[in-house]
Amino acid sequence: MTIEQGDTTVAASLRYLVDGPKSSRDDTAGSPSGSAPRAVTIANARAIDELSLDREGFRLVRHQSAVANFYDREEVRRVYYPELVQMLKDVTGAAMVAIFAHDIRSSDQSKQDGDRVREPVSSVHNDYTPTSGPQMVREALPADEAAQRLGKRFVEINIWKPIRGPVLTRPLAVCDARSIAPADLVPTDRYLKHEVFMMTYNPAHRWFYFPRMLTDETLLIKGFDSMLDGRARFTAHASFIDPATPRGAPPRESIEARALLFW
Repeated sequence: MTIEQGDTTVAASLRYLVDGPKSSRDDTAGSPSGSAPRAVTIANARAIDELSLDREGFRLVRHQSAVANFYDREEVRRVYYPELVQMLKDVTGAAMVAIFAHDIRSSDQSKQDGDRVREPVSSVHNDYTPTSGPQMVREALPADEAAQRLGKRFVEINIWKPIRGPVLTRPLAVCDARSIAPADLVPTDRYLKHEVFMMTYNPAHRWFYFPRMLTDETLLIKGFDSMLDGRARFTAHASFIDPATPRGAPPRESIEARALLFW
């Protein structure tokens, strides 16, 4: 059996950056630079009474979608995107939300299909940087509106949701933003459409996950915050192999949408 909600930790490994992004080649983990596994302890986030996007950088919310087929890109844009806009406004109080992309991921190789269905990412990373965060605003909004919005606070959030549940295979680990030192984050855009942060190992990192996530559970992960007042700005994450995953467990299938929030 996999880790149950009453258990507190799981011993696993996560793939961290070991080579500089300009000097290394692709590896089999899907990293734009060299990575290697490091042993970590991943705690059960369900044991925490309250999580905050501005403190830990992540939180779980309940959300039941009306989407019938998440593999239908048009249905996702037509139905799921508006659902997320309303949910994020309700959760964060943002005045405006723009959903600008989504990825489908599956650990079932037979379902992987280039950019349409990708494998889970096992290298520790954060999707946006102080360079690519504003870049996404300029790409997602008309030029005049982007210039106006960039003058005030904005946030990028990843919305991670299982397509089938409970998640038993390749769950997602998230790192408490307060445990990430600026020197741990290494920017790179090698082989990528925009700049991301890869992360080097630091024993101070505090890792969490939500065991057995269901399809009506959604994980919000802050990828960028323009504020420099001490609140969470970057929240690294990666999939991992739970050593207690039962033999024959169904593959992970998930959707990760990306949103820009403005106040």
